[in-house]
Amino acid sequence: MIDFVNVKKAYPNGTMALKGVNLHIDDGEFIFIVGHSGAGKTTLMKLLLREERVSSGKLTVGKYDLANMSNFKVPYYRRELGVVFQDFRLFPKKTVYENVAFAMEVVGTPRNKIKRRVPAILNTVNLSGKQDSFPNEISGGEQQRVALARALANNPKVIIADEPTGNIDPKMSLEIMSLLVKINKLGKTVIVVTHEKNLVDYYKQRVVSLKDGYIIEDRVGGMFSSDEEEETEEKETIAVPEKTIALPDGREHRVNSAANPRPVQKTSQRNPQSAPMQQRRPAQRPGRPEGGQK
Repeated sequence: MIDFVNVKKAYPNGTMALKGVNLHIDDGEFIFIVGHSGAGKTTLMKLLLREERVSSGKLTVGKYDLANMSNFKVPYYRRELGVVFQDFRLFPKKTVYENVAFAMEVVGTPRNKIKRRVPAILNTVNLSGKQDSFPNEISGGEQQRVALARALANNPKVIIADEPTGNIDPKMSLEIMSLLVKINKLGKTVIVVTHEKNLVDYYKQRVVSLKDGYIIEDRVGGMFSSDEEEETEEKETIAVPEKTIALPDGREHRVNSAANPRPVQKTSQRNPQSAPMQQRRPAQRPGRPEGGQK
């Protein structure tokens, strides 16, 4: 269980990145964190990774009180997390097997357990047969799957994926997201930070929208907030070369030379039978009293 209670984060230069965030995430939940650049997503992730401390408020992850946790306990806390980065962060001179095994070696896992577990994890992410390959010998999507396998190596309770589809093609984006959903069904809490609007819409999970350090919307059933949709529409008015691939539900995933892959609807009309009525959660908005989210 993850709880942000009136969490604020101010940086030394005076920037107030988070302005009283209240957020509860249950064990085994899947959640998207969305918002434009500067909204506070990166700060939220840094607080969860304990790369930064909260300025005020309370942040707990399971039994750990991150606001008051000593530096000595940080490495033990991080063993509860699996992190997937946009830029993969693989060791170029280590094989796929060695990259995954390294995460277990650094925490003192016995060698015989590593030999059993690594092939099983690689099978989970559909990389059987690639264990002896080096990162430069596999595709970007496969490299991201190696990063995901490494995040799973120590059987963490929480998976945090920071823009996991940002550096891979649309087809691989769908594969990575499907793997994250599969991992969530194994009982893991999965938190995904993303800008991929239609991937968020397609998977219809809980979505928390940040803007200017506040949670402006928290809903179940997918869909960006209206603010995000307006920004997306403005960006899509720029004419650039494009190519598309089909999503499983018939929509197209559009890629252009001036932006990251962005899926779009084939028509402007949404089929009312294609998506269930969304359940909205109470939103935290600027100007409300502190702690007044729920």
